[in-house]
Formats: sequence, C-alpha cells, structure tokens
Amino acid sequence: MQYIENRTFDEIQVGDSAELTRKLKAEDIELFAVMSGDVNPAHVDEDYARSDMFHEIIAHGMWGGALISAVLGTELPGPGTIYLNQNLSFRRPVGLGDTVTIRVTVASKDPETHRMILDCLCSNQDGEAVITGQAEVIAPTEKVRRPRVVLPEVHLHESGARYRELIAATHELAPVRTAVVHPCDDISLTGALEAGSQGLIVPVLIGPRAKIEAAARDAQRSLEGIEIIDVPHSHAAAEHAVEMARRGEVDCLMKGKLHTDELITPVVDRVHGLRTERRMSHVFALDVPHYPKPLFITDAAINISPDLDTKRDIVQNAIELAQALGVERPKVAILSAVETVYPKIPSTLDAAALCKMWDRGQITGGVLDGPLAFDNAVSKSAAEAKGIVSEVAGDADILVVPDLEAGNMLAKQLIHLAGAESAGIVLGARVPIMLTSRADGVMSRLASAAMAQLFIHHSRDVAT
Repeated sequence: MQYIENRTFDEIQVGDSAELTRKLKAEDIELFAVMSGDVNPAHVDEDYARSDMFHEIIAHGMWGGALISAVLGTELPGPGTIYLNQNLSFRRPVGLGDTVTIRVTVASKDPETHRMILDCLCSNQDGEAVITGQAEVIAPTEKVRRPRVVLPEVHLHESGARYRELIAATHELAPVRTAVVHPCDDISLTGALEAGSQGLIVPVLIGPRAKIEAAARDAQRSLEGIEIIDVPHSHAAAEHAVEMARRGEVDCLMKGKLHTDELITPVVDRVHGLRTERRMSHVFALDVPHYPKPLFITDAAINISPDLDTKRDIVQNAIELAQALGVERPKVAILSAVETVYPKIPSTLDAAALCKMWDRGQITGGVLDGPLAFDNAVSKSAAEAKGIVSEVAGDADILVVPDLEAGNMLAKQLIHLAGAESAGIVLGARVPIMLTSRADGVMSRLASAAMAQLFIHHSRDVAT
C-alpha cells in the first residue's frame, strides 16, 4: 500500500523543495474543461487553435496552477496545509505532448504564525519557465501519514463523436434517393430533411400531405423543393415506398412515424415485396461510452428465433455493413451464455457451426469466434481470465445474439444504462432500410442515413 505523508513546520527548512512531472495529454485538457466549464476554443477546438497565435491546442493556464496546488497539498508541506495566497505569472504556453516539471521551494518561514512563502516554478522539457509565482501557506504542525487514495479511472466520451466521423466519411459521395415513409411528426421529418441538407439523401416524402405540412410547421422547417407523394395513411405510404423501390425509383427506405411491422409487412411480401435470396436482418450500430470503437449488434428487430441458415445470413449482412463503414476485417463474436459448446444450450451449437461455416468459406469477409459470453466478447481482461486465446475475444466489432429477445434487451441496456447512441439499418432486401425507433433523435437518423449511403456506394463499387 502506498502512503501520503506530510512534513511539519518544524521539519521544513528554507531551501527545501519538492516537485512532480506531468506530460500534457488531450485527456488532461478535456477533464479540466469538463471540471471548470472553460471551453475556450484555444483549448478544445483544434481548427480554431491552428489559426490562433500559438497555432496549436494549449493547456488551460490554471492546469499548471492546479499542479502547483497538488505539490503543496501532497508533498511539501503535504496533508494539513492551508492554502492562503497564490500569485502566478504565465510565461509560455503548454502544448499537447509537452512535459512540465512543477517545483516548489521554501523561501521563508514565520515561526509565530507557521506561515511559509514558497517559490513556484513550472518549466517545460526544454528547461524554459512556463509559470512562475509564489504561494503562501500555513504549514501543518502535526504529523499526518495516511494511505494514498486510489483515484477512479475516468473515461471521457463525446456523445455522437463516432457518428459525426461516420457522416464525415460520406462527404465525397453522392446522396442516395430515399423514400421517407410517413414522416408525419417533428422528429422523423426533421431527421429526413437534415439528412437531405447534409447531402446524405435526396428525400422523397410519402404520406398524407396535410400531416407532413403540419409537421413541417411544427418543426419550423421549409419543404421548398422537396418532393411529396400524397397518400391517405401509413399503410399506403409503406406500400407505395416498396413499389418505388421495386421499380428502382429510390435507393433506400427510411422509416418515419409508423410501427416497424407496418413498414416491414409490404417489404417481406413474397410477390410484391423486396425479398432477395438473402434473409433480411437488422443491425444496431452503437456508439458505446468506454468501448473504443463502434459496436454492431444483430439481429434485434427482425428475426425472432433464427435457425442456423438465417443466422448465417445475419452474420454475412453485418460483416458487409461493417466493411462498407471501413472495418476491413470485422471481428464477429457469436454470443451465448457461456464460452464453451454445451449441448443443452442450442445457441452454443449454432455458434460452433457458424464458426465452422466461416472456416469452410460459407461466411466470408470477417473473422468469427464463438460461443462467447458477452464479457468475453468485449473485455480482454475477462477473456484472459477465462484463458480464451482469440483474435475476436475482447475486441469484437459485431455481436451476433442468439435471438431477437436477447438482442433487443442487450441493445436497449447499452442505450439506457450505458448511455450508448444507437442507429439502425435493415439489410438483405433489395434496398437498405433505415429503421430507427420513434424515440430516436436526429443524430441517430443521420447516422442511419450515413450507413445506408456508405453501404449503397460500397455495394456498387464491389459489383463493378
């Protein structure tokens, strides 16, 4: 166990000193900005910082001041110190990657009041002073020795950051013509129009014109230049959108304000729908705090109790989506309750069979492992504790769940308890279908549109 111990007034002599060294990381700046609320763009906006006088992101000045406080409170004099005054002179900026040494030196002591003046110097890796100043403290008179508190790990997550990266990847692509089915409320209409304004889609709004126009008024959005196809209700909107896709008049579908089964029913119609030889499946694309990359979960919305053949298609659909989004060789974890094949748990048998199908080339484009329990799939330490040696374990891109119930619960737990952002898409039909919840916000709809756009262009590239 590590301890923290002070130096009392009587133990300290003029000229005594203490120091600590820190290297400035992006996380330091972000944490200080979160704690202080100081979001000056010189510290947090890279584009602005490049045009500023220092031409780079720099630390908040008081970040160095906080490190001086750390030396005083933990080293010299240490626990029991009462901070009275501090003056600081900021001489040079501290940029990302700079190493700063903070040194405090006792300049004077007052035996009657137990006050001390300490000279403070922060210098960079080149020996240049970045902060100078003096601190006045009351030094402790009693000895203190305590176990050093272990600070919690802090993980910063910028909400929607990975989705913004996804949208940015589409900037060179042509927008895809999209049938927006029954966009008769504020959020679904705004999502479609915003996707159009960002060059992701060319929206074709299908639904009762009066309701669409009323939603536009509520959202304070203009419909100028937007194609609207007037149909009487949501069922008719879904049927018309499917017919347009069959005729090649739109590249994809986007769900508006209607139930999922209202949209999917005409899609899966054996005569007039959008079926292909591939089984349709849904993929959640989640931006999960504390997970280092996008996490795909499938199938949580279409196939209730998929058999082995269906699971093969579910896996292949998810692999092709991940590849379209830039994951060259997606790592696919086939989930179950345990990480060993156990005949009484059918999902473990399916997992083993899927891995052998991949081994024999019946599934292509990724790398599979399973059965894996959820913790083994996303945590390297959990996988190592179980002795699992695997390219996939602890680093999965795609989680394939045993059935819809498990997938739906897993996705919604991550969304509502872990703060994940979600987007969703259905693949395996003639065209991709952007399938979001009615409660999803605009960012989720933009991310779904970006996935559809990237998938369509990737599929065209592969075909040619």
